[in-house]
Amino acid sequence: MASTQTPSLILLLLLLLTTLSILTTPSSSSTETFVFGGCSQQKYTPGSAYENSVNSMLTSLVNSAMFSSYNNFTIQGQQTLYGLFQCRGDLSTADCGRCVAHAVSQLGTLCLDSCGGVLQLDGCFVKYDNISFLGVEDKTVVVKKCGPLIGYDSDASTRRDAVLGYLGSSDGSYKPYRVGGSGDVTGVAQCVGDLSASECQDCLSDAIGRLKTDCGAAKWGDMFLAKCYARYSEGGDHSHGGKGKRFAFRHLVWWSFLVFGLINLVLVL
Repeated sequence: MASTQTPSLILLLLLLLTTLSILTTPSSSSTETFVFGGCSQQKYTPGSAYENSVNSMLTSLVNSAMFSSYNNFTIQGQQTLYGLFQCRGDLSTADCGRCVAHAVSQLGTLCLDSCGGVLQLDGCFVKYDNISFLGVEDKTVVVKKCGPLIGYDSDASTRRDAVLGYLGSSDGSYKPYRVGGSGDVTGVAQCVGDLSASECQDCLSDAIGRLKTDCGAAKWGDMFLAKCYARYSEGGDHSHGGKGKRFAFRHLVWWSFLVFGLINLVLVL
């Protein structure tokens, strides 16, 4: 009896070990964390020429993201369609491609039959619409999040102001993606690539100014405008990520106990 059960148990053990290795392998899922999204109220008729344009646009965005971190497209038709994607400046080409593909997949569900849609993930931004937005500066506040207040800490305030000051500085050159750090305070800012250098600087200055005013005493802060964003955090704390790590750790412990229990069972048999 034991000899006929052992091969099956070993096979199950190998399967569990494979699952465990997947659980312990780092992934780029953090780049796919949802930040904000929205759809136009105007709908198109399924099977129409406009639907074909939308499908062609989304396909072009995904394909282009495999080779570049930003691009925009215009598709002519009875209704002209505009679209773009942009990845966070520190992503590899492969991670950028995966992020944009994931965003486009989500847009297909989130904005079903909508003439326009926008989705900001932690690692990338995708937008399409039949109303031209390319090259148009837009400083509308889309998302504002502030962490817990940390009370008065002159050192922390100095470091935070230094980081935000660096992110908002300009030497006249075009810098759409900026990162900075001082001690345990880090910050990142980025504007969409269809803006000019002056428009980018104006948008980032506005986002950083709002961030200082609204989240100045918080441990972390996010300020997403329609065409740019600025973020800072102290000690690695931020608005997301912790829950997922605790979830993964609990499951890793559970799988570990199960695997070692099966190892003992196989050895006994």
